[in-house]
Amino acid sequence: MDADADSDSVSSVGFGDSMTGSAGFVTNAAGRMMTPGYVDIHAHGSWGSSFDDGVQGIRMARAGHMMHGTTRQVLSLITNPLDVMCANLQTVRGMMGARPDILGAHLEGPFLALSRKGAHDPECLKDPVPEYVDRLLHAANGCLRQITIAPELPHGIDAIRRFAAAGVVPAVGHCDADYATACRGFDAGAGIMTHMFNAMNGLHHREPGPIPAAVEDPRVTVELINDGFHVQDPMVRLGFGFAPHRIAFVTDAMAATDCPDGHYLLGALDVNVIDGHVRLASNGAIAGSTLTLEKAVQRAVLELGFTPTDAVEAATLIPAKAFGFDRANPVTKQPLGLLAPGYAADVLLINPAIWAVEHVWCDAHLLR
Repeated sequence: MDADADSDSVSSVGFGDSMTGSAGFVTNAAGRMMTPGYVDIHAHGSWGSSFDDGVQGIRMARAGHMMHGTTRQVLSLITNPLDVMCANLQTVRGMMGARPDILGAHLEGPFLALSRKGAHDPECLKDPVPEYVDRLLHAANGCLRQITIAPELPHGIDAIRRFAAAGVVPAVGHCDADYATACRGFDAGAGIMTHMFNAMNGLHHREPGPIPAAVEDPRVTVELINDGFHVQDPMVRLGFGFAPHRIAFVTDAMAATDCPDGHYLLGALDVNVIDGHVRLASNGAIAGSTLTLEKAVQRAVLELGFTPTDAVEAATLIPAKAFGFDRANPVTKQPLGLLAPGYAADVLLINPAIWAVEHVWCDAHLLR
């Protein structure tokens, strides 16, 4: 494979001698596998820092995920007072010009169901009235990619329409919606289900809820946390059977990712990390993960028996498609998610025996 560092894109893919000859930088990939860079559309932090922690926090957390092969990331921001969320959006927007690895922001809150709040501060949850929608859109100034909304809230469906009309992809999640309401949410413009199975009413044969609404709808990308803890392995396999080629692996990773067990903060809330599992100190609720996409793909191939193609697709092309990043677009310029001419030169060199990332290129630049 040849990459053009000037255009930051893949120039050719094939077998034989390089089309660039001996002038370019050459990496011997014998016995290794090359994949597109991983794309995480739902993560909150790493390396002791959160994406809510300002410029330095974002830099640190992005470095942590980059070392595990996540070359592009939508930065998820947790529920906070609205003015804090607006300020955090402005920080993300201000970094995007110089950081093509940052795809924008995902607001996980504040428009969540109290009964399915998970690790979000209940004092900050709100109904998405037009005033709040407009404030967030104004603060984002084009950087908001995704927002999770419980569609059963009084203004939930209207807010989904408003965000979708502004070019944001609403996501159904942290909800107690019945099947019909979830379907209305997707018809109103929601295009993602936030971490399927978690923080929502589950499957029931007489009360189907939001999960069947998502998996039945070919327009919907379905997030899934493949860490063996948030979702048990039989349900991961079931999810892939429900929605083939529409499952996007996400990490929902928080600041303790790649850090020792111990006490951490998730926004203003105290959390404890024990054996890599994150729970609120107050009530034991799951509070994000310490997962990386490297580990999610590794588990899928080595522990669940997925084909490498299906596992890698769930961490590359499928999340890219959720925002139209799999084709030419004004945000990433070159499309993401494939190793093909014209696509962004985001490349991983993988040891296929253990599915570990050995080298990382982003925009044709070697970072690890």
